Amino acid sequence: MSPPSWSWVEPLPVVRPMPDDFSIQQAFRCLATIPGCLWLDSVCTGPDDTGRYSFLTADPVDTIRCDADQPDGWQAMCQWLIDHLQHSMPATAESRLPPFQGGIAGLWGYEAARWLEPIGRPPHDDLPTPPISLGLYDWVIACDHQQDRAWLISQGIPESEWDRRLHRAVRRADEVMGWLQSGPQTWSAPATQRPAEQLGPQFATSFADSLTSNFTPQGFRDAVGDVVQRIRRGDSFQVNIAQRLLYPQQAPSAELYLRLRDSNPAPLSGYFDGGNFQVLSSSPEGFLRLNHGQVETRPIKGTIQRTGDTSTDQRLAQQLYASEKDRAENVMIVDLMRNDLSRVCDDQSVRVEKLCEVEPYAFVQHLVSVVRGTLEESATVADLLSGCFPGGSVTGAPKVEAMRTISDLEPNPRGPYCGSLGYIGCGGTADFNILIRTVTAAHGWLQIPVGGGITAQSDPYAEEQETWHKAEGMLRALVSR
Repeated sequence: MSPPSWSWVEPLPVVRPMPDDFSIQQAFRCLATIPGCLWLDSVCTGPDDTGRYSFLTADPVDTIRCDADQPDGWQAMCQWLIDHLQHSMPATAESRLPPFQGGIAGLWGYEAARWLEPIGRPPHDDLPTPPISLGLYDWVIACDHQQDRAWLISQGIPESEWDRRLHRAVRRADEVMGWLQSGPQTWSAPATQRPAEQLGPQFATSFADSLTSNFTPQGFRDAVGDVVQRIRRGDSFQVNIAQRLLYPQQAPSAELYLRLRDSNPAPLSGYFDGGNFQVLSSSPEGFLRLNHGQVETRPIKGTIQRTGDTSTDQRLAQQLYASEKDRAENVMIVDLMRNDLSRVCDDQSVRVEKLCEVEPYAFVQHLVSVVRGTLEESATVADLLSGCFPGGSVTGAPKVEAMRTISDLEPNPRGPYCGSLGYIGCGGTADFNILIRTVTAAHGWLQIPVGGGITAQSDPYAEEQETWHKAEGMLRALVSR
């Protein structure tokens, strides 16, 4: 049904500006206990408008969860996604508002790749989480940090008839405002912990009591050496290997996330409540962004420490920029992402906009590149995800062989780590991060994987130390009292 022609009828979507003193952190404190709470959180602004917007929502009207033992999880997800894109979500979006105005959002975990390629699986699935957990969200609080403004946007989906959809949109907007006015909620303590002996191989570290890893220091260095040998015999050019740090959860996940965003701010951070698990991420890395048919990916490869001293950090940045090993690592992933985008983008449209530029973050500096292309007219966002997932910067190259090596050498599944948190919005916009600097809270434990790309020039000791540099910001937040 078309909307009535009279001018006084409230339009769709229903949009309510938030007050000048609105705080998204305070809103999160009010909404974190509501099922499916999702905060795509830009704690700081990066280049090219990365980190300009934040989005907070909860209580999805429909969900899909695909578990690891489901034989056709990716296909089921794609069909669910396409059904809602065609029948539930508006085909257009308001151009004067931030790009996510309701739609599909949630988690695509790393192990979802096993539905796309035969890559094997690690032996110890001791803390399982679903590879795919998504919701259809009919409202969102959208913040534009550049304008310092925020809006509550309510779509009225999944209703299709115009007047019923408007009625639902108004009712839901009123409901959300009621949640916000009720004030911060009490957060519950984590679930009972599993006995440590059930958690597979691990060792104690000196960073904090009870912090363990699924590699010994020498074991991780041996894994790096194994990868170097595989590369030298021609199996791969590069492989990303991670160790999983483990710490007993001692505070509610929402509280831990607020501590994490304070200690390790990043432009593509996020929090997602998947029910029996939560994802807490301070990621600096973008995976895919889709806007009016234009696709962008921002692979990160190459890392060096940041000290906080300006002259020292400038020297370290120059050292990173001049590193043949790190630049080679980055260029290999750029070539991989160019190939992935070429599967679903118009011929000749895929181009490298930036190559190996140094970007500073809270505790490290990275080499970052930008690749762009134009999505084929016949391709959907499901095709884009299928052609590119997971991001090449967290696998290696060639991608499939690198993922097989990861399954061979890493003792445990990665879970959300190295997957993506993101959205597919009304009007066809989409944005996904890569879940590095990411913690998964599940079964009373905090999983904190940290890794890096290994090439033929990698030094096993340096690679092991780099993982601890990457972990520093997360560990400061999670193990402090």
